[in-house]
Amino acid sequence: MRDKRFVAIHRGGSLTKDNHRQLMHWARKCSEHVLPLLELPIDDRLLYALQIAKEWEEGQVNVGKAMKASLGAHAVARELSNPASIAIARAIGQTVATAHMADHSLGGALYGLKAVQQAGNSIEKERQWQTSQLQKLPSEIVELVQATLIQKAAALKGFGDFFT
Repeated sequence: MRDKRFVAIHRGGSLTKDNHRQLMHWARKCSEHVLPLLELPIDDRLLYALQIAKEWEEGQVNVGKAMKASLGAHAVARELSNPASIAIARAIGQTVATAHMADHSLGGALYGLKAVQQAGNSIEKERQWQTSQLQKLPSEIVELVQATLIQKAAALKGFGDFFT
């Protein structure tokens, strides 16, 4: 069952359009922040998905286009062999899927942490950076994400140790 706080008002939840867009923005920033860890060359489908995420934030594209971009990013993940790059592609896929359901924004951040872990870098440093970006958003968004991020990580295989 999805947390109703992540469900948009027009779907019967309590999430405003503005807050939904802000969650997309935060998730996109988290994905873009780990992009330098991606093996080169960067697949155009990943860059396209990030562009669609930005355009959705700005109200320029619909959810259907975002979902197609998400599927493209996840297809890239299945084609890669480098664990850090796979996690980055998944982060981007989850990020752009935020257009469909806002709780996918958590996946963008969590897969960003996984990419950092796979690259042998500091999860703690990346988590602090993600939190600093989150703190720029309205308090209701910050509280929502903080209240569910650890819970979501614990529920996903391989993510539980990110917050211990």
